[in-house]
Amino acid sequence: MPTTKPAPSATKRTSVGGLLDRALNAGDGVLRLTPTWVPRSFLHPGKRIKLHPDDWYAYGAHRGGIDERWFSSTTEAANEGRVWHEGLSFCEFEGEEFLLRDAVEEAGARLIGDVLFKKYNRWPVYSKFFDNMGPIPHHMHQRFEDAKLVGQEGKPESYYFPPQLNNVDNNFAYTFMGLEPGTTKEQVRKCLEDWSKGDNGMLDLSRAYRLKRGTGWLIPPGILHAPGSLCTYEPQWGSDVFAMFQSLVEGREVPWSLLVKDMPPEKHQDLDFIVGQLDWEKNVDTHFKEHNYLEPIVDQQRSGKGYTDRWIVYGTIDGQQLFSAKELTVEPGASCTIQDPGASGWITVQGRGRMGKLDIQTPVMIRFGARTQDEVFITYEAAKAGVKVENTGSEPLVGLRYFGPNVHSNLPKNGGASK
Repeated sequence: MPTTKPAPSATKRTSVGGLLDRALNAGDGVLRLTPTWVPRSFLHPGKRIKLHPDDWYAYGAHRGGIDERWFSSTTEAANEGRVWHEGLSFCEFEGEEFLLRDAVEEAGARLIGDVLFKKYNRWPVYSKFFDNMGPIPHHMHQRFEDAKLVGQEGKPESYYFPPQLNNVDNNFAYTFMGLEPGTTKEQVRKCLEDWSKGDNGMLDLSRAYRLKRGTGWLIPPGILHAPGSLCTYEPQWGSDVFAMFQSLVEGREVPWSLLVKDMPPEKHQDLDFIVGQLDWEKNVDTHFKEHNYLEPIVDQQRSGKGYTDRWIVYGTIDGQQLFSAKELTVEPGASCTIQDPGASGWITVQGRGRMGKLDIQTPVMIRFGARTQDEVFITYEAAKAGVKVENTGSEPLVGLRYFGPNVHSNLPKNGGASK
């Protein structure tokens, strides 16, 4: 029989309050999280996210291999046959587990700040590692107005390629993004008409960019993209909508249902409607790389002797600051205090040390269902007060942390690295 991740001591929302208070007090506002693994039935795992080799198909082969790990997530994975908690992060304290989603509902102002909680009534973003052996089908994530048609939210996202998780390229370290300038809607429509003929030719209309470790991309909703095979850190809006526009990938069929799953049922054969969900101007942008490519930028105000804080995801989407991310590196024997204007989800990608009262350490290998010391949620209260990060190991301590909307007053602009 297929196995599923147990939640042996997950506390229901009615009893989260007291346990949450003790966890917040014990961690000075920093919550320990357990790994959240997500499979995708239409992809092949890249096997670089430290999951034990025996556990790649822990949800059962029928569900597909585990190729994603989600961080500080209160967003459910939109997978068929999903377990009830799929995509949701658990907090762990004194041997018990409870959902981060329930914690935010219980004490939103303390965890994510009063302004953010009142506006969204949830933690509206999440991040993940996605790690595949080959490319993902050319697809897009709906814009907010289009996702609303099926009761969902749009999904802008971003990429960063951590060197620590990319010792090998795997099969195709290039990502197709957007459409070749001059492409017409009629050409894309013809690709949809040819869906059942094998390869429908979508990639003939796009261009691929070579992926570079230690850099990233900003991907607004409505833009076609076929992510390549580097392991990717992906801060994004808290939604799991998508539409696959490519019918065949590495000889594997992509079902029509994955094109229209987040579209109104009466529009599932309306090719003009489907093409109309693309943000056409952004797809055929003649300066696509200039507007969307990200090089790390050192935050001089928050770096010092023995530590460096870098912007790795920055810029706005349609004028809105929806999410952002930083990479903190602390040298052996050094320490610093990170003081941020908002809550963040943190994952350690190299080294070991302490964050406030909690030990943090990057594991070499993780069993499915095991608890680790590499992931935490830095609450709004802790971020504003400042959290001490200390490197107690012999190599650099490196952590990635992502933020929600409208947090930073000094966020670099799109294309900031080149300017």
